[in-house]
Amino acid sequence: MTQVQERAEETVVHVLWINAGLSCDGDSVALTSATQPSIEEIAMGALPGLPKVAVHWPLIDFECGPEGGADDFISWFHKADRGELEPFVLVVEGSIPNEAVKREGYWCGFGNNPDTGQPMTTSEWLDRLAPKALAVLAVGTCATYGGMHAMAGNPTGAMGVPDYLGWGWRSKAGIPIVCVPGCPIHPDNLAETILYLLYQATGQAPPIPLDEALRPEWLFGRTVHEGCDRAGYYEQGDFAGEYGSPKCIVKLGCWGPVVKCNVPKRGWVNGVGGCPNVGGICIGCTMPGFPDKFMPFMDEPPGATVSTLASGIYGNAIRALRRVTVKTVDEEPKWRTPGRRLLTGYTAEWR
Repeated sequence: MTQVQERAEETVVHVLWINAGLSCDGDSVALTSATQPSIEEIAMGALPGLPKVAVHWPLIDFECGPEGGADDFISWFHKADRGELEPFVLVVEGSIPNEAVKREGYWCGFGNNPDTGQPMTTSEWLDRLAPKALAVLAVGTCATYGGMHAMAGNPTGAMGVPDYLGWGWRSKAGIPIVCVPGCPIHPDNLAETILYLLYQATGQAPPIPLDEALRPEWLFGRTVHEGCDRAGYYEQGDFAGEYGSPKCIVKLGCWGPVVKCNVPKRGWVNGVGGCPNVGGICIGCTMPGFPDKFMPFMDEPPGATVSTLASGIYGNAIRALRRVTVKTVDEEPKWRTPGRRLLTGYTAEWR
């Protein structure tokens, strides 16, 4: 065991999870089905070199129950606010509403202020904890880019964490906001990112590589189309006209050719499932422009008419040429026959 790993095992990294943004808690639920790694492996420190982890997550923290009560759970967040919890990773689930656009009340909160007894808004927690956190992780499309709650016409002025803190924001450790989008989030994408940040926190991994939208590059560096089992049909200009077909579903409304997401390649749970893999169109939920720029859903995407027409023309020619090739290679070589003559072209030396 290296000295770095020994120090890592002595370090306790706290994970403070705020799920009090505008959200459905679907990302928390999704994480429970992660397998590579599982949340149990992370929480129990079952992976080599992983530091000790204390997960303060409403979905599993026993202190949320009737024995300890919610106040004990919230106390960890107050400790972090007072600078008594080092180091910690702040996880935010749900979009951040604009609390300045109304005259009274609040949009969403998380626990009470012990000094006043009044609710503390989610944005106030973000103001207090983000500057003290080792890293800030925005999980799900709501937290990353605003999601459904931030669509045009909403009354809350909702936004993602990068919009609220600033896209150039850095933690005290110099780490940008890490965004793992999805509606809901892919369980393994989130678990893998948490694992990476824990290793980085203990000096066992280089700075996390992020793209221009602050997504982990190795997870969101390819489009849905590039990992889709149906992509071959697109290349041949062969498109589905109705659901239930195994062919390319772009004409049914799939945005796969332009959406950055690894779900078709990775599957959903333990490699099984995923939107196009089971016949569902991609609606672009991992993209900053979701949902406004992808609506109305189930309509042929802009540009698809031109691209599918070009693909159809090209594909017709390709299919015709391939039929000729298939006719040739779908037959056995003629020398594979019984008899006294050797037809393979080999010159027999024993004759």
